[in-house]
Amino acid sequence: MNKTELKEFLDAKVIQYNRLDFIESDPIQIPHLFSKKEDIEIAGFLSATIAWGNRKSIINNASKMMELLDHSPYEFVIDHQEQDLEALLPFVHRTFNGTDFITFIKALQHIYKNHEGLEAIFSSETDSLQNSIHHFKKVFFEIEHLPRTQKHISDPLKNSAAKRINMYLRWMVRSDNTGVDFGIWKRISPSKLSCPLDVHSGNVARKLGLLKRKQNDAKALAELDKALRKLDSNDPVKYDFALFGLGVFEGF
Repeated sequence: MNKTELKEFLDAKVIQYNRLDFIESDPIQIPHLFSKKEDIEIAGFLSATIAWGNRKSIINNASKMMELLDHSPYEFVIDHQEQDLEALLPFVHRTFNGTDFITFIKALQHIYKNHEGLEAIFSSETDSLQNSIHHFKKVFFEIEHLPRTQKHISDPLKNSAAKRINMYLRWMVRSDNTGVDFGIWKRISPSKLSCPLDVHSGNVARKLGLLKRKQNDAKALAELDKALRKLDSNDPVKYDFALFGLGVFEGF
């Protein structure tokens, strides 16, 4: 395919997969349970944090997280007492355990009480969202924490593709008329977003000639971002729907 044919093909796949029924099998359904901005962004962040492994298990465990937070994630984050956190200890999703969960709740409280919330931190670095993620991780772990918990937030400046956080940023920043992504963060331009790069999107991108690098790391992400921005400079990450859909649902 030449560039025009490739763009037409991928644009058609975006239309096919960027639709409300996509939510039924995706962790983005969890923040869609809420209407308040802070509930959406906290539910989204926690769901994205555990978004690896079996998709059904991710959704079930993210639902369990919301249940443990009394289906009011922002209120729980802000107002919880130390004894309230004990109920979180049995939680586990793969290597993310109850101790990690408690640390995340405390870190989120620190962010909302001392740093004006999640959107403010991610929008503080204007040149690059990957730098913003690095900055976010530093702020997030200003509180007391076990070293093991740090692995649950990736750092692009340590050559990570940071798939889960880039996916979360797509949810919060990107606005579309289909009602999948939320577009509730107005301080960040969708043009700055990066594609959530994983095994599926990476393999499809290589087959389509959008990516040459073999590893799914920060360098590969920069290469893929550059290619997708040539296809749509204003909304490059919409192609995540196409790459993911082709890989997961079509075995492309």
